[in-house]
Amino acid sequence: MHDEPGRTVSIWMSEEVPQLPALSTGAHADVCVVGAGIAGVTTAYCLMQEGRSVILLDDSQPGRGMTERTTAHLSHAIDAGYVEIERLHGRSGARLAAESHTAAINWIEKITNEAGIACEFLRVDGYLCAASPDDTQRIKDEWMAVLRAGLTEVEHIAQPASPFSQNGPCLRFPHQAQFHPLKYLTGLVDALRKGGCRAFSGAHVTKVESGKQARVETSQGCVVTADAVVVATNTPINNLVTIHTKQAAYITYVIGASIPAETVEQALWWDTQDPYHYVRTERHALPGGGEELFLIVGGEDHKAGQADDAELRYGRLEAWARRHVPAMGAVIYRWSGQVMESVDGLAFIGRNPGDADNIYIATGDCGMGMTHGTIAGLLLTDLIMGRDSAWASLYNPSRQPVRAMGEFVRESLNVMAQYADWVTKGDVEREEDIAHEQGAVLREGLTKIAAYRDADGALHTCSAVCPHLNCIVTWNHSEHTWDCPCHGSRFDPFGKVLNGPATSDLAPVKRKEGTVP
Repeated sequence: MHDEPGRTVSIWMSEEVPQLPALSTGAHADVCVVGAGIAGVTTAYCLMQEGRSVILLDDSQPGRGMTERTTAHLSHAIDAGYVEIERLHGRSGARLAAESHTAAINWIEKITNEAGIACEFLRVDGYLCAASPDDTQRIKDEWMAVLRAGLTEVEHIAQPASPFSQNGPCLRFPHQAQFHPLKYLTGLVDALRKGGCRAFSGAHVTKVESGKQARVETSQGCVVTADAVVVATNTPINNLVTIHTKQAAYITYVIGASIPAETVEQALWWDTQDPYHYVRTERHALPGGGEELFLIVGGEDHKAGQADDAELRYGRLEAWARRHVPAMGAVIYRWSGQVMESVDGLAFIGRNPGDADNIYIATGDCGMGMTHGTIAGLLLTDLIMGRDSAWASLYNPSRQPVRAMGEFVRESLNVMAQYADWVTKGDVEREEDIAHEQGAVLREGLTKIAAYRDADGALHTCSAVCPHLNCIVTWNHSEHTWDCPCHGSRFDPFGKVLNGPATSDLAPVKRKEGTVP
């Protein structure tokens, strides 16, 4: 995925990841884990440490999904904020959220040291900064909620000396962390394979069936049976509706620019703007020796498939960063990633609603995929091993977001509104208006066509109807993907599915080039 033409490239993607063999036959294990991102690999590792036989499947290579598009913040400063988590989950829920995210960071550090993973793990401070002078009280309220959640070391700083805190006070979260996500994942996968875990790429899972022996089927016709199955595919491919009504796909944007050494403190920063900005640094070794320091700045989020103005958003990110760090050099990296935002601010980790007890999911990262993914590994291992976990109820995928009903209704209405695209015009009047290496939706009678013109000028067409729940996909000019505005499925320019919840490609369409829409 990382080297497909037209798609953006993150600062991590130059890292080589393990090349796993293809699954060519049926197999059986105690547990089958689907998805080799942070959640899936962590879960597989934890289960292997418990003595369980594990088969790990991915349709690409480890980390080549959303893990390579993260900014790799490791923090217990939850994105939604503790005031909101307390409102939605109560004070006990907020304490468990703080406890679980803290445990995730500690576990990553422990495994990094024990397994000797050279992933640049570093403990740093994190700072929540006021985006405007009007947020002074908001910062104080958040501090009180943070203390009630048990994070007693968090400090309120009235006049912080930071380029990102120019508008008033901030909260300092000590003992946060950062790392190189692909180096970390590579280390875990290496440990998995040395420990006997069978890991395979090119295994596109199309069906997961529960039962006394769960079945996982791939598009290549292979069947894996297991006592338990974990689906860790960013958003579940085995849940048609239920989970997708309680979370929404968002696109977030990131830039990486060189900065002079010691320009800013090596730390994590977030502000209170909505959508908020998030910042960290990354040191890259230079071929001739020495290091280059990069400032990584993210934000400008929007619903997946509901905006196509990446250039403007990258520009706003750069302008914001230069206001705070005038010495910032040229922007070298620009990329986007997809995050799944639950309606109540926390991930869904546990048994899949509607399935037998041996089918599990991990989704709803809420912009904190590295810690939520690690929590998933720890919690799912407890559940599969038959152990009680204090976190199980908090992250239960079957929970009803009663206190988040307003957000639930807003997201539901937003999804319903997207079906109006069935009766709108196409993106262009004529197929001749589609530029080389770009796509557009055409209308032909009652049909909508996803049309892509390749570098040689040939037009490739398929149905514009997402096979998940029949929304009309939109073209993403920045990433060269077809994105579903309802539930976040993504497809390559030729209609091949890249991300769920869809499990199949956009349907082929036969037509004559030159047909007048």
